[in-house]
Amino acid sequence: MHQAILQVGLGWMAAEATSQGISRLWLPMHSRAEAEKQLHPQGNAAAVHPILAHAQRELTAYFDGARRGFVVPVDLSSVTAFRRRVLQALMRVPYGATESYGSLAAAMGSPGAARAVGQALARNPVPVLAPCHRIIGADGGLTGFGGGLEWKRALLALERGDRTVAIRLVGEVCGQMPVLDGAHRPPP
Repeated sequence: MHQAILQVGLGWMAAEATSQGISRLWLPMHSRAEAEKQLHPQGNAAAVHPILAHAQRELTAYFDGARRGFVVPVDLSSVTAFRRRVLQALMRVPYGATESYGSLAAAMGSPGAARAVGQALARNPVPVLAPCHRIIGADGGLTGFGGGLEWKRALLALERGDRTVAIRLVGEVCGQMPVLDGAHRPPP
């Protein structure tokens, strides 16, 4: 197990990886110390594993509005077969698009499994990489998100190209003052 704190444009993300890919990822947090609390002292802390370095580059570009998809490998071997199918279907939802829980269930060949899909997404170990923020209610409303609805709104705003709104919402969630230029980096 490899671990790292990734500094991205909107905060710090705790991340874990196996030799196969990113296995756990936390949404950005206000401070490095906050992100460090998510990790347990274990694994190889001597150097940042190449997969984690790759994830940092891609996530930084995503939060800066310069990346629309990810190629960093994701390791879903620790989740059940059904959850893996849900997350794999989720990763095919295009950047900036939204789908309902029911349509995601139908896309993965399990029509009528919207509730089970929602439960699987509630336990998504790699948010953003597996973009559960793109899944909405059948009525088009925002529903459940592990990081809270403000994070969901912020990620959707970012993908709509409204970085100003995304930064404001993240600032509210993280309790930090928003900085509205593209060079925003959280304080050390």
